[in-house]
Amino acid sequence: MKLRYITGLVPLMIFPFSMFGEPLEVGSEAPRLEAPTQSGAELDLGVIYDQGPTLVYFYPKANTSGCTAQACNLRDNFGLLGEYEIQVVGVSRDTVEAQAAFHAEYNLPFPLIADEDGSVMEAFGVPPTVGGLARRQSFLVLDGTIVWRDLSAAPNTQTEDALAAYRALREG
Repeated sequence: MKLRYITGLVPLMIFPFSMFGEPLEVGSEAPRLEAPTQSGAELDLGVIYDQGPTLVYFYPKANTSGCTAQACNLRDNFGLLGEYEIQVVGVSRDTVEAQAAFHAEYNLPFPLIADEDGSVMEAFGVPPTVGGLARRQSFLVLDGTIVWRDLSAAPNTQTEDALAAYRALREG
């Protein structure tokens, strides 16, 4: 771990992301675990995967500009995703209450996991930001296997990027 000093400021810690593990590779088995959603109910990701293609997307914090844009992009294109039977699950380190407010405010048609302890992030190998929040990453799961990942997901094109990957898989 390195310390960097900036004159007049407290030292900043620079963390090597490798100490948090690496994001799961394409071809890896997707983590099957349970986690609380915005309603407080437990969501079993294994059951979700068994129901069809699933986009699991990680975002730093509910009700921030980029995270809202990403969630609304998926919401606004939810019908199109449904044409391909793609399910969506959002994940952040927010509390159940914060996820519930975000879910309700933007009328999101998909569940949001409140990963307060970071266990879902850790299972997928999503590295935290310096503040401990989830990095913006997405994983497409098909038959329990990660078939595509985006390690720097773009909020405004999340749907288009995931659909392009899914279409390419179906054609290939």
